[in-house]
Amino acid sequence: MTIGVIGTGNMGTLLIESFIRSKAIQPSEFVITNRTLSKAESLGKKYEGIQVVPNAESVFREAKTIFICVKPLSIYPLLKKVGDVTEQDHLVISITSPISVEQLESSLPCPAARVIPSIVNQTLSGSTLLTFGNRCTEEIKTSLIQLFQSISNPIEIDEEITRVSSDLSSCGPAFLSYLFERMISAAVSTTEITEEKATQLLTDMVIGVGKLFEEKAYTLDTLKKKVMVKGGVTGVGIQILEDEIGEVFEHLFEATQMKFIEDHKKVDPQFSV
Repeated sequence: MTIGVIGTGNMGTLLIESFIRSKAIQPSEFVITNRTLSKAESLGKKYEGIQVVPNAESVFREAKTIFICVKPLSIYPLLKKVGDVTEQDHLVISITSPISVEQLESSLPCPAARVIPSIVNQTLSGSTLLTFGNRCTEEIKTSLIQLFQSISNPIEIDEEITRVSSDLSSCGPAFLSYLFERMISAAVSTTEITEEKATQLLTDMVIGVGKLFEEKAYTLDTLKKKVMVKGGVTGVGIQILEDEIGEVFEHLFEATQMKFIEDHKKVDPQFSV
């Protein structure tokens, strides 16, 4: 099996390193390229055996399963560029949310899929979001799901929930990090605790909570109820959150959906569908 990767930015590199870490794909099974070739060459030096090629056409000549990890507006020009070397037995996988699998397949002679990864996949955990084009056979679907089971919990999603699903699984780590930073900042500004101590305590707590969920010891609701003893301090804190958090998350999802629509308006004119 030879896997092609076009684009070795954050997400392209994340996929390569996660698959290597999981041992699902050996370095020698990768053929990669990047617009700034030195970035791809750095990965080639880090992982002996990775084949670095000068351009996208070379990736399509060497591999049949190809991940396209470039910015949304760069995808259509790239697909046109590799048109002469794209064959019906290729499988093209995009990782960008604003471009649908229908749009991908309209510009290709082969099956297409979309996989939206998350930064947490580098720990071989978290979700990946999969959407398959109409040309994807059950064999293709099964093969891709099995591949991503090596680094994640792959979840198939419909086009209609792409943005919100990505908000939860892919943007979620950044959203939570911001909330944790605010919690630490508030603890430091209102008490005598140091930022270092508060950060350590909160980080340890987050790791522990993740393990509780991993072991299926609790759900979100049962964990909250287990900690929140009647008449205790936790209940007072929860009440403040209920009173003051308002519709912040509703506004968050509305804003990301609007950005998604704006992104579509930029890329949609490139495609025939």
